[in-house]
Amino acid sequence: MVEPRQRLHPLSPALHGAKSLVVVIAGLSWSTLSRVGFGWFAAMVAVLALGATVLAVVSWFNTGYHVVGRELRVYEGLLWRRTRAIPLERLQAVEVVRPLLAQLTGLAELRLEVVGGGKTEAPLAYLSVADAAALRGRLLALAGTVHPVSPASTPDETPGAAPVPPVGRPLHAVRNQDLLVSQLLTPQAFLLPFGVAFVVAQFLSEGSWSFIAVASTLTAMAGVLLQPVRRVLDDWSFRIGHDGEVLRIRNGLVETRAQTVPLNRVQALGVTWPLLWRMKGWLRLRLEVAGYSAGEADDRNRPDRLLPVGDVATGEMIVAEVLPGVRLGGLPLTPPPPRARWLNPLSRSRLGAGLTDEVFASRSGLLTRQLALVPYARIQSVRVVQGPVQRRLGLATVHADTAGGAGAAAQDRDLAEAWALAAELTARSHASRRIVR
Repeated sequence: MVEPRQRLHPLSPALHGAKSLVVVIAGLSWSTLSRVGFGWFAAMVAVLALGATVLAVVSWFNTGYHVVGRELRVYEGLLWRRTRAIPLERLQAVEVVRPLLAQLTGLAELRLEVVGGGKTEAPLAYLSVADAAALRGRLLALAGTVHPVSPASTPDETPGAAPVPPVGRPLHAVRNQDLLVSQLLTPQAFLLPFGVAFVVAQFLSEGSWSFIAVASTLTAMAGVLLQPVRRVLDDWSFRIGHDGEVLRIRNGLVETRAQTVPLNRVQALGVTWPLLWRMKGWLRLRLEVAGYSAGEADDRNRPDRLLPVGDVATGEMIVAEVLPGVRLGGLPLTPPPPRARWLNPLSRSRLGAGLTDEVFASRSGLLTRQLALVPYARIQSVRVVQGPVQRRLGLATVHADTAGGAGAAAQDRDLAEAWALAAELTARSHASRRIVR
């Protein structure tokens, strides 16, 4: 028996229509208002918004989903009908996302991350919070990665309600004060006062305070600050918990996210020490999960943050939870040979690579230092690459590729060492895959 096809929440067309209304108003712009007058402008907005709402309602009637065996099938399309079948064994992570409009109406959006998808698959927008949480738990259970999700792990249904901690064992909650300070220590925020002083000095010297000049300056400043502000909003009240074989991550202020990541689907783990953060001893952790680590152009759609900001002790604790047996302070990293200075005159001492019993580790970066950790079972391919200068110097770079796309690389190793490292990585990858099976 095949279960009946389910529809999205009846308020979904209204939310899609509201988003279309914002796009319409932005597209018409103030110049249109000045040319046609307020009456005609309002009429144009109303007609276009009504048309968008009608199209959203018709599309809603043709959109549905249901689970068939171990597949989630999503039906959509207005003129061109499309059916997507998503094998649940490829499921990497499931998110319950609540944009501002969804929070006001008690709805949520379900997003799936799958192997090889390149971007978020089959976003179901919108479902009730309870339905989204139940479907998330059911999909993860059918995928064989986790037991059904408890309702306690769902986002709050009422705006402004007290945050609910993740189920399972709480690991860490990022202080919002640290989050704000960390974004003030980014190049954009740190250099902004100097840019403002330069612009004001130019205006005072030239005596030009035209509306266009001031508006252009303010727009440029807003663009510079957009990324730090978005990171603060996205990572507000960031909490992470460990529940059996999965990680539960909740974050967001305007748009809340409740993410469930099976630990056995983590492809790699990245550690970053930004230049200005090192004075406070802070670092950032990110996950590489196949499906969104590199496929999404907008980093807001890549919810790969494992720790937005934290000290070394917190970072080591979380790394040990995700990759048992791995210690950040005890990695056997060795630098490339001295002749690699011809290719990396300043950063050669910061390069390093090494093998532990659990992972392949590589270090890089001069101002912003980075460390990549790849479990052997997640290595998809191993490559030895030589550029023209590397061939003259007898050097090569060894790449360990993962399904997420980033992986890790041992840069500018001695050629004989590079081939030996590639052979060792291949052998350990095969052995780890046999153990996992």
